[in-house]
Amino acid sequence: MLNSKQSAFLKDFLSPAKQHIYFAKNLPMALLSGTKLISLDEEKSVATVPFKYLNKNPFQSTYFAVMSMAAELSTAAPAMLALKGVDANVALIIVDLKAEFFKKAQTKTTFTCTDFKAFESALRTLGNTGDTVAVTAKTIGTNSAGEEVAAFDFTWSFKRRS
Repeated sequence: MLNSKQSAFLKDFLSPAKQHIYFAKNLPMALLSGTKLISLDEEKSVATVPFKYLNKNPFQSTYFAVMSMAAELSTAAPAMLALKGVDANVALIIVDLKAEFFKKAQTKTTFTCTDFKAFESALRTLGNTGDTVAVTAKTIGTNSAGEEVAAFDFTWSFKRRS
């Protein structure tokens, strides 16, 4: 069950206007590419990126860096949501990334991550200042026909600060 800080975070981060402002201030390339977080809860996080002129590579598919940005958002959102449930000063950073590409992304790509509970569980282990824990979150990218185009594994490191 989500606490009040987590519920407020969800409400704010899923508001299109507030998400737009957040991206403009913190992730301008996400705004430019059309990346959006469309769903976030305790079960899954879903981010999309459209196939459009600015996102294309010379091979007529979505550029891998654009897909990586949307994939990262789909894992970062549940990590941030889990952090809102902890009453401690915790830093997070990506320490590893693995990606597999299965077919050209030539339509809107939707990334889905279902690892919120892993983040939540790992954060409970941070007891003392300096403690660290890492979580590898998987996100699957599908095209508009539901076909898998890519899979990303992001390893997030959490460190409890004083």
